[in-house]
Amino acid sequence: MLILKAIKEPFDKYYKKYEKWFDRNENVYKSELKAVKNFIPKNKKGLEIGVGSGKFAGPLGIKAGIEPSEKMRKIAKQRGIEVYDGVGEDLPFAKASFDFVLMVTTICFLNDVEKTLKEIKRVLKDKSPVIIGFVDKKSKLGEEYLEKKQDNVFYKEATFYSTTQVIELLKKYNFSDIEVVQTIFGKLSEIKTIQSFQKGYGKGGFVVIKANT
Repeated sequence: MLILKAIKEPFDKYYKKYEKWFDRNENVYKSELKAVKNFIPKNKKGLEIGVGSGKFAGPLGIKAGIEPSEKMRKIAKQRGIEVYDGVGEDLPFAKASFDFVLMVTTICFLNDVEKTLKEIKRVLKDKSPVIIGFVDKKSKLGEEYLEKKQDNVFYKEATFYSTTQVIELLKKYNFSDIEVVQTIFGKLSEIKTIQSFQKGYGKGGFVVIKANT
């Protein structure tokens, strides 16, 4: 599919640039990681969709990942993650295989969000959570990303969502017990310390939603 190819190629071509972003924005990364970790169940079997190079799965103890980029898969495997070549719309796992599913800055790269949510629901056990971290397009950070979208090798083909849109999609597929936290208050260049997260949304640029099957 052309859209998938357009999204996959930058991560294969610019994988070193991707890794350097985390070093250059260490406090942003650690703030996001802290917010995501808040919702990760302990000692449970998890899957990260769009695992990338394993920058989240690794520290969070997630051992399985889905990733279409060959270069990213290679790095993630070096970080001890079992990575499968694939996409969220077609997960190569049996029904009720996982205790939780994570997606971090992946929803904006999906060809079909609704099909992915159906797949997530299929591979999750009953009353288990999906955890979605993303840049809220309605936030100041989201506006900053959208403004520079065409100049960004990774986000050029991305579709950004608001928190309200993601919540509505989750409700459409009968996910329940929805909880939301936010972090990254201010521009990326202004984040000089690891920030705490707050409940709700509307102020922070990075939002994490947890919802149960």
